[in-house]
Amino acid sequence: MTTHDAPVALITGGGSGIGAAVARQLLDAGYRVTVTGRGERRLRDFADGLGRPDGLLTVVGNASDFGDVQNAVDLTLKSYGRLDTVVANAGFATHDSVVDGDPSGWTEMVLTNVLGPALLVRAAVDALKETRGRILLVGSVAGLVNTPGNIYGATKWAVTGLAENTRRQVTEFGVGVTLVAPGRVETPFWDSYGSLPPGHLLTSDQIADSVVWAIRQPAGVDVNTVVIRPLGQPN
Repeated sequence: MTTHDAPVALITGGGSGIGAAVARQLLDAGYRVTVTGRGERRLRDFADGLGRPDGLLTVVGNASDFGDVQNAVDLTLKSYGRLDTVVANAGFATHDSVVDGDPSGWTEMVLTNVLGPALLVRAAVDALKETRGRILLVGSVAGLVNTPGNIYGATKWAVTGLAENTRRQVTEFGVGVTLVAPGRVETPFWDSYGSLPPGHLLTSDQIADSVVWAIRQPAGVDVNTVVIRPLGQPN
């Protein structure tokens, strides 16, 4: 396979955590990769840490802004000529509840976590039809198990629904859809929480292993839901 024929992936929120781990593993597997994120410095540091490989494109943008998302897709197609996979990874939590939380942070969380993946699907679907590509949404165990008052969990329940709703529409075009729902993972997700949760946590690379496994399934195979918890996490 020549560089021109190498598959192409676009990852939102890919400058750190799970997104960065997925990007590294896909680059190692011979993919060309576009990584988006809001922070120019974080993206620059990520690219510098990898030695700025030819197969890596970084694009500053907001995952909940359709113009930014479309721009990332357009730049990817202009740079690489195709798009085989999109990974909707951008997301964050306000770590509060519907009863005693601060509503000022909820709008941005809902837009990033729920609207963001939908915008990525909308912007990329025509290109994915051409390659019979894959859509991968990073959800959460919090989108499968109810937690008292958890607004973040509600956004991830929406992602769970979006994955299946999208699959039912795009499967006729040969496009696969996978929901990867991690349990507790040691990532910058917990920075605003103030500390890591107790017990054993998964690593970003462990989640990326499953993401890349789902992406690299043989043609005609569509893995729909992957739930990954660390041993010892009961819920």
